[in-house]
Amino acid sequence: MPVEVRVTKITPSAAEISAGKFTPQNVEKALTALHHDGLVVLENVVDLENLEKLNQVMINDAVTLCSRGDDSPFNYHKGNIQQDPPLSDELFYEDIYLNTFAIQVTTAILGPRPKMTFISGNTAMSRSDKSQPVHSDADFAHPTIPFAFVVNVPLIDFSPINGSTEVWLGTHVGAGPHQQSSLHGDRQSGAIIPEHLEARRGISPPLQPEISRGSIVVRDLRLWHCGKPNATDDIRVMLAMIHFAPWYRNPMKLKMPAVGEVKNRIIERDEVLEVPAEWVKGEIDHLAVKFGNAYDFDQSP
Repeated sequence: MPVEVRVTKITPSAAEISAGKFTPQNVEKALTALHHDGLVVLENVVDLENLEKLNQVMINDAVTLCSRGDDSPFNYHKGNIQQDPPLSDELFYEDIYLNTFAIQVTTAILGPRPKMTFISGNTAMSRSDKSQPVHSDADFAHPTIPFAFVVNVPLIDFSPINGSTEVWLGTHVGAGPHQQSSLHGDRQSGAIIPEHLEARRGISPPLQPEISRGSIVVRDLRLWHCGKPNATDDIRVMLAMIHFAPWYRNPMKLKMPAVGEVKNRIIERDEVLEVPAEWVKGEIDHLAVKFGNAYDFDQSP
């Protein structure tokens, strides 16, 4: 019989919020969930006003990206697009991109000073009617130990109605290319072979968790998941950063502004989070974005 499946949610106390970090007890709870389920939700750790300001900008950007049709950075189908946030001084909020609770958790499981080489987002357009295939973002031969975690920030409340991501808890354990129908380089890469899906469904079925605004979802890169239809009139934006283990040799660099508060804030956190960056003079076109599977999360030899 399938077991009852639910995500672990951790809400910091007032004292933890004031300190900007979890107690050892809550760190243990987060790590237990990540090892067992491959996912944990950190509640009430992002300012709601910051989310609202960023959401308004990214909704407008999503409409622009979607209008490009076949040239849009869609992920598997045009109702789900890859979307980078604007990295401007006004919208680069530390509690979103450099969140102390998220860094504390990823550091605890990956080791001191993890590397963030990816900042983007995934957007479910309004009134979309298709699901992505169930897939893994680790669409290549990869280590069998934890090496990367996606840090997702929902900009609005998430539910099954507006396309909360479907997750298959526990599938990071034993995950590998042998379960996938195609590997990196294919736009449909990472899709899980149906017989593996059905076998897992009988053990632990998938779910679409409800996630409240202000939360951060930390997910093992290897975990099976898929974007689902958004039946509402509201565009649903979810940011995605990736923290890699300090020993993991992913060669990507983020294009970041060479001057301004964004660079200053990153440098201030350099002791706890490495951000390999290409420091760009002038404006960065955040709408020149690639579809999700075009990014390479593998490591160099």
